[in-house]
Amino acid sequence: MNSMRSARQALIGVALVWASLTAMSAEMTGRVVGVSDGDTITVLVDGHDSVKVRLVGIDAPEKAQPFGAVSKRNLSDHVFGKTVIVETTKKDRYGRVLGRVLVNGTDVCLEQIRAGLAWHYKQYANEQPEGLRASYADAEQKARQEKVGLWSVPNQIPPWEFRHPERTKGEK
Repeated sequence: MNSMRSARQALIGVALVWASLTAMSAEMTGRVVGVSDGDTITVLVDGHDSVKVRLVGIDAPEKAQPFGAVSKRNLSDHVFGKTVIVETTKKDRYGRVLGRVLVNGTDVCLEQIRAGLAWHYKQYANEQPEGLRASYADAEQKARQEKVGLWSVPNQIPPWEFRHPERTKGEK
């Protein structure tokens, strides 16, 4: 009897996890009402639901880093006040929706990389479809070679190292 109850509870748990993952693999459409930095926006969905969206696949310079303000301004120029489609995948530990953002069919995440104002976030690249992963990696490589944006200045510190310098002290 207890084994039947345990099996049923496990099955319900699996079903709930599956439902939540399925629910997050969707698209949402809304108007961008805020740009926090070069990789985070706020989207107004259905005219009243405010959703914080972290652009997936990229990591932009922090506000206090060189090119942080330029990255934010570039993203704002692309999306602020515009209707966007967010291809959502999941939420991060801060409760933000992770998603690929499109404006009139243009991948804004990829545009940030092309402009040399974001890194391809390789730590999470395995979560990207192979085609996008290759496009983002190629765009970063090209921006580096052409010394575009932040790549015009040598020795840039990636934002994940800037945020956690204690993790990289022993590696230098």
